This record gives sequence, C-alpha cells and structure tokens, in this order.
Amino acid sequence: MTEKALRLGTRRSKLAMAQSGQVARKVTELTGRPVELVEITTFGDTSREHLAQIGGTGVFVTALRDALLAGEVDFAVHSLKDLPTAQPAELTLAAVPEREDPRDVLIARDGLTFAELVADAPQGPARIGTGSPRRMAQLNAYARNHGSSIEAVAIRGNIDTRIGYVRDGKLDAVVLAAAGLNRVGLTDEVTDFLSVDTVLPAPGQGALAIECAASNASLAAALAELDDPYTRAAVTAERSLLAALEAGCSAPVGALADLLADGQIVKEMRLRGVVGATDGSTLVQLSTTGPVPESEDQAMALGRELAAEMLAKGAAGLMGERAL
Repeated sequence: MTEKALRLGTRRSKLAMAQSGQVARKVTELTGRPVELVEITTFGDTSREHLAQIGGTGVFVTALRDALLAGEVDFAVHSLKDLPTAQPAELTLAAVPEREDPRDVLIARDGLTFAELVADAPQGPARIGTGSPRRMAQLNAYARNHGSSIEAVAIRGNIDTRIGYVRDGKLDAVVLAAAGLNRVGLTDEVTDFLSVDTVLPAPGQGALAIECAASNASLAAALAELDDPYTRAAVTAERSLLAALEAGCSAPVGALADLLADGQIVKEMRLRGVVGATDGSTLVQLSTTGPVPESEDQAMALGRELAAEMLAKGAAGLMGERAL
C-alpha cells in the first residue's frame, strides 16, 4: 500500500515551484513517500506595491504559515531571506539545506559588467532596476566612490518580467539573486556576478527554509536530514544581526557569514554587515570574526555583537522604517 502523499506548501511563482520541486524530490528520496505541491498565493504575490511600502516582513510567508497551522499542508518551503526573524512557537524550522550562491548578479545591456555600466554613461546615469533598498544603497555607494552615479529604479515582478525590462530597452540593467537564476536555469543571462565586497547580500540570501508544525515530531526529524549545519549557523548569525538591528526584510541591511579555513580545517566564522542610506551617501559597514558556532546561541551572539558595533557607528539612523 502506497503511503499518503506529504503536502508541501509553496508559492506559485516559477522560482518557488522550482525550489520546492527540488526539496520535494529530496524528501521523497529520504522518506520513500510521494510529495504533492500545494500552491498558495501570498499577499506579496498579489500586491503591486513595492515591498518597502507594504512592510516587506512576512508578506511572502504568512499565507504559507497559516496553511501549516490550519493543517492544510504538512510542510512549507520558503526563501529564507523572506522569513521574519521571530519564529512562531507552533512551527519549527526543520531544515536549512546547503546554501546556493548568495551573491547578487547583474543582467545588463550589451553584456556589460557593473563597473563598465557605471563608466559607460554617454546618455546619463545608467538606469538599474531593483526593488531592494539594500541593493540601491550599495550600488549607489559604489558609483559615488567611482566619481559617477546611477539611477536606481524601483521594480517588482518575477524573474522573466525583470529580465524583460533589459531586453525591451526600458532599463540598462537589473539586479537579481544568483541563487534564483541558478534554480530556474537562467544563469547564462548573467553579465556580472557582483562581488560581496561591492554588494553584500540580504541576510539568508541563497538559502531555503523548510518549516513544519512543531507538534509533528516525526516529520520534523525526517526533514532534519536535509539540514546543513554550516549553512544554518551562517544564516542564524546573519538573521541575529538583522533582528538586533530591529530591521525588517525590506530594510537596507546586507549581511553574510562565511567560514574561514586553514587548508582543509575550518577555523573561524566571519560575519560582515552593512546598513546604508539608499542614495549611497553613507554606509556603515563592519565585520567581526569568531569561532565556528557550535550552537544556535553562539551564532546569534556573533550577530548581536556586530549589530551593537554597527548601531554605535550610527546604523539606526540609516534604516528608515522599522519592521512592523
């Protein structure tokens, strides 16, 4: 007798379906149970407002969590960067699989890199599309530091829509997450992988979150087989920084934790953070290094430590609206 299919809640977008499909296949391999994708529409999918205007925090997550709590799905897959930093007691973050490429990428006209685009402006500043204040702050800062300027244009829409703005000549370039393009097989569109020294990604960018009801211990244990401890430690530190800054998903905050190795031996974890004015006039960018966290508490402490340093340097005044 075939076991009953597990119901996986997912957003309807091409990217969400692709990454949920990947997780579904892995869960089937682990458990031997079929997995059925249950498409759920979130407020972030239906609203046409920019994320900064609708609050950003939780807009792509709440409907999925409601379906979990109502028993309509057994587990859900989120882009981890969309998760609010507060975890509901009724739900458990069962797994954070190994992270994809966390970097941002540029898709530009004429195959240009970001440096070339900033320098190649005979008709005025390059028009670069992004809906992210974090990206705007760092892209503008780079242009300023190189004696130039760009015009950051607020956009929304799925990956194909955003790439279409460049193909149609409406924008000179758009900035997207490398992980999303990798997951939908569109990496060939990339004209420049932006160094994290130029643009730090969003906390948790490139990672997925697999969530289920805290009461379903057997499913949580099965899903935990997909967890990557290094990725979890890194994103925990990044999200702890975000929480300590009291900033939401749409705030101009970038963070990245990476492991520092001596040969084959991982020695330390470095956490970098940035907060900036969206016009690029001011950035607070700092880093801290500590032992590789052996617990969630240690990873969170690293984030809080860096946040305190950033706040002392004036980060609070650059974040605009606080998370709701």
